[in-house]
Amino acid sequence: MMRSAFALAASLLAVASTQANAEPRGFSGLCAYYPAHGNGFTAAHRTLPFGTRLRVTDPKTGRSVTVLINDRGPFGQHRVLDVSPSAARALGMMSRGVIFVQAEVL
Repeated sequence: MMRSAFALAASLLAVASTQANAEPRGFSGLCAYYPAHGNGFTAAHRTLPFGTRLRVTDPKTGRSVTVLINDRGPFGQHRVLDVSPSAARALGMMSRGVIFVQAEVL
């Protein structure tokens, strides 16, 4: 009886810790671009692991681009993502500067 109770408790603990450490599948918020540097379709995020691929979509225009996280940031207020100039051009945000985006972890 004691062994089965211990096994059940260990199983529940393992499931709870796995769910707590799971990265969110998607998020939304303000996005800017870093004009001075950055090549390819890359982005900066505060916590996602380097090498994570994201589909970033501008809901206003419907444009989307797939980017690779290779930097930390953004460090500006209220932003969730900074993208490279190439990704910003693909999203059509060069003239707008900061836009609202939806991002999905691929």
